[in-house]
Amino acid sequence: MFMEKILVLDFGGQYNQLIARRVRDNNVYAEILPYTVPLSEIKEGNYKGIIFTGGPNSVFDMSSPHYTKEILELGIPVLGICYGCQLISWMVGGNVETAEQSEYGKIDLTVTKKQSEIFADVDESSVVWMSHTDRVKTMPAGFEITAKTEACPIAAYENEEKKIYGVQFHPEVTHTQFGFKILRNFLYGVCGCHGDWKMDSFIDDTVKSLREKIGDKKVILGLSGGV
Repeated sequence: MFMEKILVLDFGGQYNQLIARRVRDNNVYAEILPYTVPLSEIKEGNYKGIIFTGGPNSVFDMSSPHYTKEILELGIPVLGICYGCQLISWMVGGNVETAEQSEYGKIDLTVTKKQSEIFADVDESSVVWMSHTDRVKTMPAGFEITAKTEACPIAAYENEEKKIYGVQFHPEVTHTQFGFKILRNFLYGVCGCHGDWKMDSFIDDTVKSLREKIGDKKVILGLSGGV
């Protein structure tokens, strides 16, 4: 049976596990892979969508985590969060700069494109959680600005045709007022997920699969600190 999956591509962000949890809270399975994963593996993954996580680095630094632009040409919807938002801009030829004023904490957000699928049923004005020093300065043709803050003129953008989205804030944290809704909009409205994944059934299926593979052999399983 085909299972809908979202790939959380980890660029070193502190909230990568939380992003995956929020996706699963929406009854869609998510798995986390490092940014070093080969593109071929992503192609074979049959993912419904990809989320670029945040991270502590700057896209200016070539030693920072980057990825091939080809990932944006797979026809799979992509959402970039914080560093992921800046990275997408960098990849498509936009400009990223060090902000004159860093943003950290709860910030007032204004949605500038009410028709955006990402911001469907989200108030025009709301509070989001920001944590960044760099920001997107410009986006190339084909991209629209969809939200802003006082210190960040491009707080969100999109290319609706290619289904590429970026948000400078963190929708995965509870401090972002409509964060759960924004992620849900991406999963259901953009990626076309149906939300038929459940943790209970996933555990049952996984146990069944392991029993078939292992049989009567002994195994060692490391969990949490055991890893």
